[in-house]
Formats: sequence, C-alpha cells, structure tokens
Amino acid sequence: MAGTKTTVSKNRKKQGGRERMSWARFGLHLAAMLLLGALLLMLTLWGIQLYTHHGREVTVPDVKGIPTASAMSKLADIGLRGEVDDSVYLPSIPAGVVYEQSIKAGNPVKEGRIIYLTINSGSAPKLIMPDIADNSSQREATAKLRALGFKLGPVEYIHGERDWVYEVKARGRNVAYGDHIASDVPIVLVVGNGTYAEDDIDLVEVAAPDSVDWYSEEEVTPAPKQETAP
Repeated sequence: MAGTKTTVSKNRKKQGGRERMSWARFGLHLAAMLLLGALLLMLTLWGIQLYTHHGREVTVPDVKGIPTASAMSKLADIGLRGEVDDSVYLPSIPAGVVYEQSIKAGNPVKEGRIIYLTINSGSAPKLIMPDIADNSSQREATAKLRALGFKLGPVEYIHGERDWVYEVKARGRNVAYGDHIASDVPIVLVVGNGTYAEDDIDLVEVAAPDSVDWYSEEEVTPAPKQETAP
C-alpha cells in the first residue's frame, strides 16, 4: 500500500508540473502575440503619419505676379508642389507670370499639397473664322464674332446691298472661312452701304424675270421695214 501511495503522489506531481509548464508557455505565447500586435500597430500609425504628414502644416505663400519658375521654387522650399494647369492671355501683364493660384495665400495646408497655377500666355489664342463672308448680315456676323471671342475693328463700307457682309479682313488681308486668326487682331467687316455703282444701276435697269430671254445688240437682227402702198 505504501508503494502505491508513493507512486500516485509522484504522478500527481508530474501532472502538476506539466500543467504549470503549459500555462507558462501559453503566457509566453500570449505576451509574444501582444508584443507583435503592438509593434504592428506602431508601424501602421507611423506609416500613416509619414504618408499624410499628420500634424505638419505650412502656410501657402503668395506667388501671383512672379515668373513661373520662381513660383515653383518658392513652393518647393516649404514642401509644396506647383503645377501649371491653365493659361490666360492678358496683354497688360508680362508673359509667363502667375496670374492665379488654386489655394489663396495665407491658408494652411499639409506638406506635399499641389498648388495649381494659371499663367499668362505670351501670345493670344487663335480662333477659327466662321462662315460669314457673303453669307450673313452685319448684325449676324457681329454677333457670331463676339460670341467666339474675336476683336472687332471699324466697319468698311462699299457699294452694295445695305448691311450685307461681302468680305472679312484682318490686317488688310481677306480672311476666308476656316482661317485661324489671333484673338487680339481686329476683324474688319466689309459691308454694303445701300448704294450701287453706275454699272450696277445699269444692270438693275435692264434686269428682267428669268422667263424672258434677253440678247445683246449683236445677237438681235432688226426686222425688215414693210413698204406702205402709195
């Protein structure tokens, strides 16, 4: 009996030792998992902060009115990016300078933000001449040209139907439908004044309906004179 009790006691001690070792291993594994999770969380937060520059802001400078290259350099010096996305044409300011910026000066933004710039072009944009020569009245032509952005010069009058546009000129030369003209070049409309030259008046006086045949003097043979009886 004594031997049996001793054996049972030893077995219980071994079982208790195994249980303590299992709990210790579980504790170690749990601690390792928690440590790894904390490390991953720290790396994730660091990456997000690095990507978004969280908490790091700069004030947008005023770059309007300075050359494009200088504006780009000024933005880059404080961690911002400049990008040209549009242009205008204003003859009153120098070509190549910044006319407008997407974010006004003085506003706080995060580092790395893109500031879109509108610059002043060095040349006027070219416009396509519409079909108005000998195809519209002065009023219609004027409305079309203004709607397209053309600059109108003084009207030139000639003999012809009143207010009818016979020609279109730019810098003294005739302009045809489809030609590309700079928007700052004045367009001159050649318009009829309602009077006609002498040749035109003679033509109007002899004009007749299309159903009547007319001949020149050379093509008409006079009829022979009939003699009257005495």
